[in-house]
Amino acid sequence: MNYDRIKEKLNILADAAKYDVSCSSSGSNRKNKNGLGNSSGTGICHSYTPDGRCISLLKILLTNHCIYDCAYCVTRKSNDIKRAAFKVQEVVDLTINFYRRNYIEGLFLSSGIFKSPDHTMERLIRVAKKLREEENFNGYIHLKSIPGASDELMYEAGLYADRLSVNIEIPTREGLKLLAPDKDRKDFLKPMKKVRNEIDKYKSEKKIIKSTPTYAPAGQSTQMIVGATQETDAEVMYTATYLYKKYNMKRVYYSGYIPISYDSRLPAIGTEVPMMRENRLYQTDWLLRFYGFSIEELLNKEHPNLESDIDPKLSWALRNLHLFPIDINKADKQLLARVPGLGMKSVYKILSGRRYRKLGWEHLKKMGVALNRSKYFITCSSRNFETKDYTPQQIKQRILSEGHSKYQKTLSNQLNLFG
Repeated sequence: MNYDRIKEKLNILADAAKYDVSCSSSGSNRKNKNGLGNSSGTGICHSYTPDGRCISLLKILLTNHCIYDCAYCVTRKSNDIKRAAFKVQEVVDLTINFYRRNYIEGLFLSSGIFKSPDHTMERLIRVAKKLREEENFNGYIHLKSIPGASDELMYEAGLYADRLSVNIEIPTREGLKLLAPDKDRKDFLKPMKKVRNEIDKYKSEKKIIKSTPTYAPAGQSTQMIVGATQETDAEVMYTATYLYKKYNMKRVYYSGYIPISYDSRLPAIGTEVPMMRENRLYQTDWLLRFYGFSIEELLNKEHPNLESDIDPKLSWALRNLHLFPIDINKADKQLLARVPGLGMKSVYKILSGRRYRKLGWEHLKKMGVALNRSKYFITCSSRNFETKDYTPQQIKQRILSEGHSKYQKTLSNQLNLFG
């Protein structure tokens, strides 16, 4: 084996893979049966960059050759970059060697599209199949499904991968048509539908036949690039909500566009990466999935974009001051979850604590409640109520003046496996 050439390929193809953030691994329950590696029910051991992106997997492209010319993609065919391609066995060997050196716990494998979607998908599957059947590897495998791949290949991929993902890429049909005219949105949705149907089928058959082969136990995910086109935050989140409901997505990831092209259709090179916007979209996603909010409450015609200086829950609360204050000793779980500064852990602590006593400010402090925000929206076992006659703008300014952002403008860096 030419180790220098392998190292060169890895540097090229790992760097090209860093733009894909949809590599979460939690949710798989593949067990180790006298093989190599393990992917437990709680997911593998993660490492994260400062902005929260997963780097615990060997994350590479099979190749950065591509037949498409998507303006937003670094591997587009018109881009003058150094090209490389791994052989199937090279990816298998790298995965096993890095696992044994304790660098990784699994593999995230994507690829540029060469020759055809089916040809590319077949090679991705061959890597996973070799790892499972020849190397007896039971660690986590995430395969990036290729838009336009056949249903038969999508089915086979799910037999070997823990998670599958097809990136929707651009949030709107119009944006995709503008920046990737060779692609059709239905080619992204077709594999998603197949995966959803196969997962549903597996769950149904597993109840009757215990030996039914496992299919994509960690589900499927997708990713949207934000900031490459002029879509609003409402358009982004309405698309995400549709994907969650229609295709049972485990996660939708949001990736701030990193300017890589002088194409006039795109933000100019040097334009700031919209990391704060990305962060606000994730917060909104969390509110929709775990806090009982509807998309219309957070984003609508009157408020099509999220505020950059405050989080979406606080923004909603300030627009709905008529619903506050609420009494933390009486309000139900759903109302408590809507109070700025109250996370679900705090909500459950309040529900538990108030069974034994009336809760006051000191009790809330001991529970770790973020009173710098929540005190303007709640009453408790105390005569003091903070909001008094404050306007929404006054509350906002007071919160901003009392708080500080932990947010740092950092970009994701791929783990250097030779460092």
